[in-house]
Amino acid sequence: MTTESRGREVVEGMLARDRFSAWLGLELVAVEAGACTCRMTVREEMVNGFGVSHGGVVFSLADSAFAFACNSSGFITVSIENSIRYPAAIHPGDVLTATVKQAGGSSRLGYFVGEVTNQNDKVVGLFTGTSYRTEKPHQ
Repeated sequence: MTTESRGREVVEGMLARDRFSAWLGLELVAVEAGACTCRMTVREEMVNGFGVSHGGVVFSLADSAFAFACNSSGFITVSIENSIRYPAAIHPGDVLTATVKQAGGSSRLGYFVGEVTNQNDKVVGLFTGTSYRTEKPHQ
């Protein structure tokens, strides 16, 4: 089995057990070593009192793509820090795509960057994250 196919197998297994990502309606688009792209559609129950997407929904999409990108290594990897910025409003019906890729790191730490775009390829989220890779392989 190739490293990439093993990474996809790990990510698909994680997604199958991830009830929150299922609630988001998250769709796995692509998995590569150290990278992942996910998609979802913003629903009415995901908006805040201003009628725009709750920031936590957008963060959760990017965070899931981050988790899948980190764990595509085949080792259990956890987040130790992450953040997001929201350069544009997001509305119900918007189709969001989060792409997160490893930008650097060491044997234990990974540094990741990502973008969330809408259906018009407009950047609506800018994500960064740091991960810690354990020595424990995914089963």
